[in-house]
Amino acid sequence: MPPGLLHEEILTGVQAVKQSLASLKLDQQEKLRQAAEADHQQQQQQQSPCLRQALERIEQGLDEAEILAALAQYLQYSESEKQKLKSQVRRLMEENCWLREELAETQKRVQLSEEARVQLEEEKQQLQFMQEMRKFDAEQAQPGGGADRSGGSPAATPTSYSLGAAVDESAAGNGSGGGMTHTASIPSMALGGYEIPARLRTLHTLVIQYAGEGRYEVAVPLCRQALDDLQRTSGRDHPDVATMLNILALVHRDQGKLREAANLLNEALEIRERTLGMEHPAVAATLNNLAVLYGKRNKYAEAEPLCKRALVIREKILGSDHPDVAKQLNNLALLCQNQGKYGEVESYYRRALEIYETKLGEGDVNVAKTKNNLASAFVKQGKYDSAAQLYKDVLTRAYLPDENGRTIWQLAEERESGAPVGAKRSGGGARQPLDCSLAPGADAQTVATTVRNMAALYRRQGRYAAAETMEEFLYRGLQHSQQQLLWTSGGSGMFK
Repeated sequence: MPPGLLHEEILTGVQAVKQSLASLKLDQQEKLRQAAEADHQQQQQQQSPCLRQALERIEQGLDEAEILAALAQYLQYSESEKQKLKSQVRRLMEENCWLREELAETQKRVQLSEEARVQLEEEKQQLQFMQEMRKFDAEQAQPGGGADRSGGSPAATPTSYSLGAAVDESAAGNGSGGGMTHTASIPSMALGGYEIPARLRTLHTLVIQYAGEGRYEVAVPLCRQALDDLQRTSGRDHPDVATMLNILALVHRDQGKLREAANLLNEALEIRERTLGMEHPAVAATLNNLAVLYGKRNKYAEAEPLCKRALVIREKILGSDHPDVAKQLNNLALLCQNQGKYGEVESYYRRALEIYETKLGEGDVNVAKTKNNLASAFVKQGKYDSAAQLYKDVLTRAYLPDENGRTIWQLAEERESGAPVGAKRSGGGARQPLDCSLAPGADAQTVATTVRNMAALYRRQGRYAAAETMEEFLYRGLQHSQQQLLWTSGGSGMFK
C-alpha cells in the first residue's frame, strides 16, 4: 500500500474492490448454479470444483476488504483524536505557563501585603497603647474624677471585673491582682476543702480539658450526665453532687452564663451545708464563689454578707493570720470598694497586707497585688500621695536600681523636673537612659500593671513628662517580651 495515499483514498479503493468482488461473487454463484443444472455429468464434475474455489477466494477477499475498511476508519478516527489531544496539550501548556506567572505575581503581592500588615499591626498596637495612656491628658486633677468610666485609668477602676481577682478557690499564689480565674483552675476550685472522689476524677479531668479548650458543647453535657448519674446512685443530698454542681457552675461562669452559675452554686451550697456542716471549708469556698458571681453581676450588697460569712469560717478554721484569710479579705475589700465603703476597704486591705507580709514575706507577689488594690482605692478617693507611695514601694522592690542607684520612678520624676512647667510632653533637659531591669523573682504582670497605674496617676497629677517616661518604659518592655516569645520558647525580657 503506497504510503502517500490519504485515508479517504484508501477507503474509496477498498469500497471499489468490495463492489467488484461482490459482482464477481454473483457471477460465480450463477455459473455454479448453471453447472448444477447441466445434463452432462462429466462437465459438472470438471467445472464445479473450480467454481467453488473461485467462490471461496472471492468471499475471503470480501472479508479482507471489510477488515481494511474498518481499519481505515479506525486509523482516521485515531488521527482525529491524536490531533485533538495535541491541541489540548498545547492549550494546557499555555495555561500552565500563564498560571505559573500569575502564581509568582500573586506570591509577590502576598509577601508585600504581609510585610505591610505586620508593619501596620505594630503601628496600631503602639498607637492603641499610647492612646490608652494619654486619655487623661485633658482631665483636671480632681478627687475621684473619671475613676468609674469604662475607659478610665487601670489604677482607678477596680470594677466588678476585678472582683474575681482573689477568688479563694484558685491555685495558691493567685493573689488579688489578676482577672477572673479560668476553668483551667477548676481542680482546686472544685475542691474547696472537699477532696474530689476517685470516681469523679477522670470525668473531672475531661471537663477541665474541654472547658479549657472552649469546647463547652462537650464539657456541659459531660457534667450534666455525671450529675444525673450521681443523683440516681447517691441521692440528691450527697457531697459528690455538690462537687459536680460546683464544677458545672464554674463552666457556666466561663461561658458568661452568670445567672445559671449562681443558681447551681446556691444548690451546691445548700447540699454542703446539710451534709458537711455550716462551717466546713467547702462551704466557705462555695460562699466565696457565689459572692464573686454576684459581684460580677453588680449585686454587691448581696455578695458582701456571703463574703463576710466565708471570712468568718476561714478565720475559725485556719486562724486569723492565714494567707487564705488574706485572700478573702481582698475579695471583701473589692466588694466594699464598689459600694463606696472606703473606710472598710482600707481596713480590709491593710489587714490582708499585714498577713501577706508576715506569712509570705514582703517580696511575695500577693503583697504587690494588694498594694496595687489599696492604691486604686486611694486614687478613687483622690488620695494621690498615698497611692503614689504604694506604687513606688512596689516598683522599688520590683526593679534593680541603675548604676546611679535610681529606680524607674526616680528617673521619671527627674525627667519631669527638667520639663517646662505644665507641659504635656517632656521638653528641655537631658533624657536619662532607661536601663533599670526587673529584679529576680518579680512578677512581670503585676509589675507591668503597677507601671501602667503609676503613669495614669502621674497624668492625673499633671506630671506628663513623668507619665510618658513610665509609658515609654512599659511599651519598650512589652515589645521586648513579645520578641522574646517569638524568638525563643523560654527567653526572658524586661517583663518576663
